[in-house]
Amino acid sequence: MKPRNWNLTKPKQDSEEEPMPHDENIENLALRKDLKSVLILTILGLVVSSIVVFFVFPHFAGSSSFQLTHLFWVAVFAGLVAQIIDGALGMAYGVTSTTLLMALGVPPAAATGSVHMSEVFTTAFSGLSHYKMGNVDFSIFKKLLIPGAIGAIIGAYIVSIKGDVLKPYISLYLVFIGFYILLKAYKRAKVKHEMDAKNIVPLALFGGFVDSVGGGGWGPVVTSTLIGRGGAPRKIIGSVNSAEFFISIAAGVSFAILLGFGYWQVIAGLIFGGLFAAPFAAFLTKRIPTKALLIFVGFLVIIVSSYNLYRSIF
Repeated sequence: MKPRNWNLTKPKQDSEEEPMPHDENIENLALRKDLKSVLILTILGLVVSSIVVFFVFPHFAGSSSFQLTHLFWVAVFAGLVAQIIDGALGMAYGVTSTTLLMALGVPPAAATGSVHMSEVFTTAFSGLSHYKMGNVDFSIFKKLLIPGAIGAIIGAYIVSIKGDVLKPYISLYLVFIGFYILLKAYKRAKVKHEMDAKNIVPLALFGGFVDSVGGGGWGPVVTSTLIGRGGAPRKIIGSVNSAEFFISIAAGVSFAILLGFGYWQVIAGLIFGGLFAAPFAAFLTKRIPTKALLIFVGFLVIIVSSYNLYRSIF
């Protein structure tokens, strides 16, 4: 006779032997992947910016050695702060960097011209960072390119004559957009991941025009309006930031032809600080909750635009 098995516990099922991976583990893997991308892009940014500052710029400056003055480090600080704000929120690089440079003693004409030149480099790296973080919606990105570039060229031509007259009206428009975004943050509409091209094309044209005329404004106009219409903040910010590279090329080349080059120390400092900050800004965009992004963007647009409105009137 076989002895009875008095073990009444049920045998483990196959599903119990191999537990499913926990959501926290998946989140940690994604975080490690993003941090790895940030590290790689930061190193790449430092290499590229060092080549530009120490090898390319001495050639244009007409000297064998490029002396780093106090003006360079002032511009590095301005570029670092402005790029973190612009890369994380999709706006305010031009406004922030120009304001900081002028506050730190850089002449207004030098500040505005240098910002447009430096944006060609910083927006390229910012766009790459957003692409690596999965923040770009190419259906929106493609609709912004051509009209935005055309608007930037027209704006550069007008500002070479006289552009101060339009600044109060643009700032007032942005104040209303900021309040509209705050309303959306507390009463969320259904998020639209795709938008009608007929709404985006004139907006991009106007945004490129404003960016050249006002010394910055592509992000505040385009990002604010698209988010206000119900666009997903992360995708809108990434797409608008990536398209800004091509708008910056159009504006930068136009300003170089119309106004000439100058203040290489400032341009070099903005590039150095901006390229270093771009990967961190893209990382913040992916990690900050949607509502927090909306609230931050709304208040930022209201504060910066109100300040610009005050300065343009008084």
